[in-house]
Amino acid sequence: MYNTVKIVHSYWAYLVLIVLIIAAVNAIIKSVSGKEYEAKDFRISLFTLIVSHIQLLLGLLLYFVSPRLELFSELGMGGVMKDAVNRLYLVEHPLINIIAVALITIGYSKHKKKLTSKSKLKLIAIFYTIALVLFLSRIPWAVWPN
Repeated sequence: MYNTVKIVHSYWAYLVLIVLIIAAVNAIIKSVSGKEYEAKDFRISLFTLIVSHIQLLLGLLLYFVSPRLELFSELGMGGVMKDAVNRLYLVEHPLINIIAVALITIGYSKHKKKLTSKSKLKLIAIFYTIALVLFLSRIPWAVWPN
């Protein structure tokens, strides 16, 4: 089960990144150029929210079935934090990506309450771009997509 979830989590990340880049760039361009918020923009932001939440669920499942999780009991928190690889997989990657998904959720929720196109697009642009930067900062590039 671990290997299957790991593979799905790794490849689903491509979809998340592609959709998140599309949503953030779309919102930035439309916000800067003063274009109107349309149904297509709503669908893009909603799809981004959905795929990122699926990725979060896959990641949480992977985390709790991972053999790495046993390192907490073997090494303790101090031992995990001293090793850069273990710290990345057990602390940094999950924590930062949970924060990124929370930002996507907050941005999506806040944008729905706004009445003007400019404010809707601005919120999506800000929250989704910050989430994208956070995602990109914690991807284990040396081993991704494996």
